[in-house]
Amino acid sequence: MRQPLFGLLSIRLFSTSTLRLAALSIALNVTAAAQAQTGSILPGSSQPVAQVGVAKPILGWIRFCEQYPEECTVDQSEPATIQLGAKEWQTIVRINQQVNAAIKPKTDIDHWGVEDVWDFAEDGYGDCEDYQLVKRKRLVEAGFPRRALRMTVVIDEEGAGHAVMMVRTNRGDFILDNKRNAVLPWHRTGYTYIKREGDRSMAWASLGGQVSPTMTANQ
Repeated sequence: MRQPLFGLLSIRLFSTSTLRLAALSIALNVTAAAQAQTGSILPGSSQPVAQVGVAKPILGWIRFCEQYPEECTVDQSEPATIQLGAKEWQTIVRINQQVNAAIKPKTDIDHWGVEDVWDFAEDGYGDCEDYQLVKRKRLVEAGFPRRALRMTVVIDEEGAGHAVMMVRTNRGDFILDNKRNAVLPWHRTGYTYIKREGDRSMAWASLGGQVSPTMTANQ
């Protein structure tokens, strides 16, 4: 039996509307993903990681500071946190992605024949801390205060020591990492936080082995 004309039109209109809504939803999701990737959406605010005391800097950092003292001097006239706007966020995301793409991973043993050398990967090769030092240099050149860009030691998801850079902002602490292009708030990385550069002196700040909620949920 043939369906009434009105019924057929209703089905067609419903199908067309459904398809349009599905297409719109996909487009919005793609746009949001693209904006997040390019840094055009500001991240939400969160609590910064807590400092629980002082810590000794690691040997590789001490050697680096002997070679590049200007990189390690704490200028207390600089702000300790960045006022994070859309322009600043876009720059952070862009530099993180660019440096990750520009440097090829190579361990210090393979690169230099010794353990724990911190440098600027000028030959295009480096390990975790070298990526972060280049990112920090690029961000300082872009106008960011070095005092708000802190080298940080963590334990990664494999239980190994790992260096990242913590960008301290009025919206919380964010992590630049050579393992991923996404810039995440510290509590979403899954890392255990051991210590970071201090923002008052050459002494480092202990983070007390703080475990992010992501890692706690996975244990």
